[in-house]
Amino acid sequence: MRKLKLDELNRLSLKEFKTADRIPVVVVLDNIRSALNVGSIFRTCDAFAVEKLYLCGITARPPHKEINKTAIGATDSVDWEYAEDILALARILKSSSYTLIGVEQTNESVMLQDYFPESKEERVALILGNEVQGLSTDLLPLLDRALEVPQYGTKHSINVAVCAGVVIWDILKKYRLN
Repeated sequence: MRKLKLDELNRLSLKEFKTADRIPVVVVLDNIRSALNVGSIFRTCDAFAVEKLYLCGITARPPHKEINKTAIGATDSVDWEYAEDILALARILKSSSYTLIGVEQTNESVMLQDYFPESKEERVALILGNEVQGLSTDLLPLLDRALEVPQYGTKHSINVAVCAGVVIWDILKKYRLN
């Protein structure tokens, strides 16, 4: 066994990536405090070819030193947009036929492994909230569903960037690999 060299990974060029097929998922970050988390999520969105990343509220946006540190160039490959108000953005996405899915622990959450898109064409807006407060309670009535990542330890949550990776990977599998 040997590690592959970068040129053996057969990754798309930036130009090829910009025109490649995407999963019909946008990711929305609301009031994420850590720019390092934002950069990590940029990189995850690149890896799993999401349509777009929305940054809302106090979420840091490029150019930003800490985003660049963890994004490692993904701010150039991932389409992104800033929206100050999450509620206004949620209404716009909903009116554009996106299913709004919040990643949050609620009394109606569906465990991630039990969620399946309605179809491979269903457009999903996956919304992740603040590292401490989670999603705003004002946003909950706009959601079509809430997803929860099952956890078996003592902590109440996992890091938002790790959570984004877990959830986006699971959704990617359901769109592309099933």
